[in-house]
Amino acid sequence: MRRLRLLPVGHKVLAIRQHLSVRLVCMTEASFAPSARRPHRRRDALQPAALVAAATAGFRFWWSRRHENAPPPTDTGAAAPSSTDRAPGSGGQETVLWRMRTTVRDEPGSLAALCTALGARRVDILSLQTHPLSDGTVDEFLLRAPDALTSDELTRTVAGAGGTHSWLERADAHDLVDAPTRMLGLATRTALDSAELPLALRQLLGRCTIHSVPARSLHGRPLAEQVPTEGVLEEHRMKFRDPSGGSLTIERPQLPFTPTEFARVRALVDLDARLGQRVPPRRDVLTLPEGNEITVRRADTSDLAAAREMHDRCSPKTLGLRYHGPVGDADRYLGHLLSPRFGRTLAVETASGRLVALGHLLWDGDETEVALLVEDAWQQRGIGAELLRRLVAMADETGCESVYAITQASNTGMVAAMRGLGLPLDYQIEEGTLVITARPTGLPAKREPRETVRIHDGSGRR
Repeated sequence: MRRLRLLPVGHKVLAIRQHLSVRLVCMTEASFAPSARRPHRRRDALQPAALVAAATAGFRFWWSRRHENAPPPTDTGAAAPSSTDRAPGSGGQETVLWRMRTTVRDEPGSLAALCTALGARRVDILSLQTHPLSDGTVDEFLLRAPDALTSDELTRTVAGAGGTHSWLERADAHDLVDAPTRMLGLATRTALDSAELPLALRQLLGRCTIHSVPARSLHGRPLAEQVPTEGVLEEHRMKFRDPSGGSLTIERPQLPFTPTEFARVRALVDLDARLGQRVPPRRDVLTLPEGNEITVRRADTSDLAAAREMHDRCSPKTLGLRYHGPVGDADRYLGHLLSPRFGRTLAVETASGRLVALGHLLWDGDETEVALLVEDAWQQRGIGAELLRRLVAMADETGCESVYAITQASNTGMVAAMRGLGLPLDYQIEEGTLVITARPTGLPAKREPRETVRIHDGSGRR
């Protein structure tokens, strides 16, 4: 097994741009205004009072960066650009795929007129779903159209045939799956893993924003509104009860929700609630260079007590580097960090079952955050690098375009772990807070001798 060691990295190797543009919105706490941009100052030049203020600001900066709690938007193929191809029977003409929704009158012949108009423009209808409304019908098409036919021309064709409130976006091969098959696949994903519900909803609905609001704030104040058991359907918003006791709100400003979509989402939320919290049973047993075995597995809120015990064993310096400021109240954030609603967590256990490290992959709207905490006695053994590589690989699997880590400029261990990914990195710094961004696509495969990695399938066999 390739020996993994975290080497100190000096500040001079960082090509740091002296600006940082972030959205400071906190889902559970009041927002605060970001400070004006200032020249970077050395940390050791600050007075004690300024050090405390900077540490507190860093902690608030880190927590406020957690805001949208939505899975990556590229999880759905609908948002991805599609490449052109040549469809059978198109005479060699290049074509593209489109997803289109339009509202037609609920009367005989209205759909036929629309299909005839599309056929006259050599547009092939690959699939059709209907969403009945009280005053009409929303028809959702998957179309294969000539590449030369622009979106404006396609929209005018639909409008001329009686379609109203039309919506159009590029599609790709993921959309070729029929609706029943897609729903069964999403239900399977949801049943196997609690963390898959937000991803399944994003795949089902396309580009949308998902807010998971806990029942209470970090200070015990009620946060989540009381949502009826059957849920709430509004034009551009759906609300449901979260099985954890909070609420789940889904918003899609660009396209109204239909009763059919509401029923599908409610079925997935009900399935998730009935099955309770669950994570895949896979456990990877790795051998460290010195011969100690560790187990890497998924974690959730059932690991809260063990995570608190690990906090107690960590030094103030280690906790300060992880949480970027005062650590006295850090335990209160563990419930959020371990919740599958907000991302995925990996835990590292020793052969005796002691939890010694946590790695978090946290949804943050269009981006994804990675964060690590390794107990002092187990640092400098490659555990952080192993967790980071696995988390970034997870981000790639879920369609994340970029992942970022928020740390301190003095945290050379995290900097070295990010550099060890072998990916292009972007460094941004302000007042000692460092944000390192990487694009997970193209993550180099890790090569290891077969005998150093043993996989448990959860059944007790190796």
